[in-house]
Amino acid sequence: MTTAPPQRERPHGLRDFYEDPDVTVASGTPRSLRQARMLADALGPATSGVQTVIDIGCGDGTAAATAAPLLAGHRIIGVDWSQDALKRAHTHIPYAVRGELTDGGLPFQSASADAVLFSEVIEHLVDPDAALDEIHRILRPGGHLMLSTPNLAAWYNRALLLAGVQPVFSEVSLRAIHGRPGQEVVGHLRLYTARALREFVAASGFEVVQLRGAPFHGVPRPMRPLDRLACRAPSMSSILLLHARRT
Repeated sequence: MTTAPPQRERPHGLRDFYEDPDVTVASGTPRSLRQARMLADALGPATSGVQTVIDIGCGDGTAAATAAPLLAGHRIIGVDWSQDALKRAHTHIPYAVRGELTDGGLPFQSASADAVLFSEVIEHLVDPDAALDEIHRILRPGGHLMLSTPNLAAWYNRALLLAGVQPVFSEVSLRAIHGRPGQEVVGHLRLYTARALREFVAASGFEVVQLRGAPFHGVPRPMRPLDRLACRAPSMSSILLLHARRT
């Protein structure tokens, strides 16, 4: 007699989904390192003055921990909505607090942050406009926004769409994968092309400084050299890395 595998309880909403410890809250090291190098170049050494970096959507804290050696001397504070993620984040970074990307939902005064890391978060949001408004509020004038998000127009997604296949990163359900490659449901609600991301961020009160590409850790090993090559053309890369400044 065989026993049927246990059925995973279906999430009742976004809050239940992100509080599920089985949902991935970490991201790839190559993307984290590239983004941290961009921020380190923008901030300069801490000998010029300690600056405050807010990692919004810090997840389990691994991205902030990866960035910390490159941002030595600067103050890094993690923020997340999920209590489960914050418990894990405290094992990687010294400061992690709860906050939401709503009007006044982040526990920081206006113009109090020198930089915001916004890594692999915007694609999960119902209201990205309110999120950028809140980030704009806490950043000082001239403060840095380092945003990363999957690229809807990644080189393989273009081929998949031509074949009538749902693009990688896009999801039609919080319960299961339908019609696309991959094995994990991670809760993506919105996806951007390079052009759309630039226009959206600029319309939200930021000056776009640069846009770079980064590889995706989930690309099959034989295809990774091609994925790294695509980073030379950010509009075709797996991950979009955008640096903007608050105007």
